[in-house]
Amino acid sequence: MPGTSLTVESSSELPSIASISKADADTSRAQTRTVGKLRRGMPRGTGGGLRSRLGSVPAPVLCLVSMLAVQLGVAASKPLFGVLGVAGATFLRISFAAVVLLAVTRPRLRGRSPRDLAMAGLLGLASAGMTLLFAGAVDRLPMGTAATIEFLGPLAVALVFARRAGHVLWALLAAAGVLLLTLLGGDGGSGGLDPTGLAYAFGAAACYAGYILFTDKVGAAFKGFEGLAVSFTIGTVALAPFGAAEALHGLSGSASPVLLLLAVAGVALLFPVLPYALEMTALRRMSQRVFSVVVSLDPAVSALVGLLVLGQVLGLPQVLGICCVVAASVGATLTARR
Repeated sequence: MPGTSLTVESSSELPSIASISKADADTSRAQTRTVGKLRRGMPRGTGGGLRSRLGSVPAPVLCLVSMLAVQLGVAASKPLFGVLGVAGATFLRISFAAVVLLAVTRPRLRGRSPRDLAMAGLLGLASAGMTLLFAGAVDRLPMGTAATIEFLGPLAVALVFARRAGHVLWALLAAAGVLLLTLLGGDGGSGGLDPTGLAYAFGAAACYAGYILFTDKVGAAFKGFEGLAVSFTIGTVALAPFGAAEALHGLSGSASPVLLLLAVAGVALLFPVLPYALEMTALRRMSQRVFSVVVSLDPAVSALVGLLVLGQVLGLPQVLGICCVVAASVGATLTARR
């Protein structure tokens, strides 16, 4: 999920796994070259205080906290699914995030080229699809399993762009991990996984790959959070047909709709707003390769949060499957061309 990143350079040579393992990091790098801000950076005058307060915290720690915030946000969303529905809760969460980003950045669309706006639109659609499908997967699968399958999106893009024969081994290792998860990794290792949940997870992976490819273009064209604000707004519009009515029904049937909205707003701040601020600071102070290795731990972090927060105990095949995908990502990162 966003919280993890990758880089797609505009040069003739396609990027290696070290850059591709971080979709949002790419965007950040591109904006650093153009406006002195990372993609997830805040506009001038809004982020300096936060960056100065976080400046003493080691960058890898910020990345780990960012991943933890993402997974805690996902875990905190699960209780909302029963009240608002998966689509309804997702729609409200993305809506709140869009409102916050629009209020902070106040993006200017005048003078933007049709291509820039199209890229922002495609990123919004990819983000909306990724968020909704991953929420559907988490509703039906253990978090660690869903996150690991979704992580195949950035890993696949990285391996394709690497263009090295040796990376076939890492692809095979990742495939072995998926087989362990899907064929043997039932609940606690005793039953089969929900096929609809698996379909959602693989769909989220495909959207994640698209998100990675579009995020660099948007980050290079817009400054600060502006591109993200525009994309989230478009994503909110795209999710409205699926989640608006469900959200309204859940709110109208709730005894405390205001408290429910506050809970959704809190989850939206936990993810995606907080992780973006943390990664913004971290990415300014660490290399892409180190960041890629740290981000590769995301499926394991998801499994740990699922265990501690939701009580989701994974079976041995699931644990081995997650380890295979994490190892494939780390290995592909460390063996890529610099």
